[in-house]
Amino acid sequence: MDRHRGQTLTELVFTLAIAAGLLAWGVPAFRSLYLDASRTREVNQFVHGVHFARQEAIRRNGVVSLCPSLDGRDCAPAGTPWNRGWIVFANGDADAPAVRDPDEPLLRAFGPWIRGSVASSRRTLSFRPFGQMGVTATFTYCDARGPAAARAVIISQTGRPRVADRSSAGGALSCL
Repeated sequence: MDRHRGQTLTELVFTLAIAAGLLAWGVPAFRSLYLDASRTREVNQFVHGVHFARQEAIRRNGVVSLCPSLDGRDCAPAGTPWNRGWIVFANGDADAPAVRDPDEPLLRAFGPWIRGSVASSRRTLSFRPFGQMGVTATFTYCDARGPAAARAVIISQTGRPRVADRSSAGGALSCL
């Protein structure tokens, strides 16, 4: 007759200790992975929005603008952070800073990023068929990890965005 034996208490405690050690080691790594993915999604979405605005300015042969938005329809008041949401629209009257008027078509709306903040050197961005209006712009994406994990989207005068982990001057990024 075959007798089945169970696990001893020592074996069970040893197995639980190994499992607890693996969890203690793995959970922070998964949190970092999750925060990286969230930040990367937002940065890529913004870069895509900049490329889209540049293309639309050329296609429409007119000004296309981006601005922060709280409702996904209109530009938010000055001082509203970009992580609250933002829109892309055809800026028919080419006002600066850009403000979406009722007759100006809304091209895209992007929702808020609740897991981080976005600091910007510009209140709005506008693109003409031949490039960006104004000076360069920097958008710094920060999450709970602070400046060490921050990323910047730096937009040149021609409207070309690039992603960096340093400021346009080569220094460390800062989070507000």
